[in-house]
Amino acid sequence: MVTERSAGARQCRLVPPEFLGNLLDQNPFPDPRQANSDGLLAYGGGLEPERLLAAYAQGVFPWYESSPILWYSPDPRAVLFPEELRINRSLAKSLRRHRYALTMDSDFRGVIEACAQTPRPGQSGTWINEAMIEAYCALHALGFAHSVEARLEGELVGGIYGLSLGAAFFGESMFSRRSDASKVALVALVERMRSWGFHVLDCQAHTPNTEAMGAVLWPREAFLELLAVALEAPTRCGTWELAEPPQNRRPGESHGGGADGE
Repeated sequence: MVTERSAGARQCRLVPPEFLGNLLDQNPFPDPRQANSDGLLAYGGGLEPERLLAAYAQGVFPWYESSPILWYSPDPRAVLFPEELRINRSLAKSLRRHRYALTMDSDFRGVIEACAQTPRPGQSGTWINEAMIEAYCALHALGFAHSVEARLEGELVGGIYGLSLGAAFFGESMFSRRSDASKVALVALVERMRSWGFHVLDCQAHTPNTEAMGAVLWPREAFLELLAVALEAPTRCGTWELAEPPQNRRPGESHGGGADGE
């Protein structure tokens, strides 16, 4: 059983990979390879923390607008390897200017609610409904879901959120209300991942923005193999803090993840 910890006990700690065993036994999903051509694997169930963690550990995630809950495992899968993050000249300039104040895990709810409110090209609504917001906020309270916040003069203007298991980060969504704000937050997330030796940032589905920043499409079978290796590492559970950024980055240098972009 996953239980919430007090605020004083949320310092980042290593959880051995064995903890996933019981979760997987108690929350089984069909084999992801049985998903249909759109990636739909199953429907129904709930968004309890145990079920969500078990789903991600099996390469499955929820994506729906209204009941029932739909569970997906797309083929191919968009992934970004930390060392392959692409930073163009415009973004490199934004990084050098230090225009945004960055934090991690300081306003998870603010980030996910902003993502829910941000219009998406070609979409009439959002899959980030109230049930999803509460479910991922519960995962954040447990130390498994994380956010990066970008602020300008104290105002939250960009960010990204997702959850982490082993050496994998599953990017859920990001938003931007100022130029490059979400991309700067994404770079900060990748720096944190790189400093800990993370293997992959799962972007789930292809978008032009994530492709421009280095995401590539992998066959589902290859992704599941990659995920299995990543889950052999312990999970860094708790409150995350920013890593020290590398110095003297040159524009256009490939360098090391994301979800949907600006």
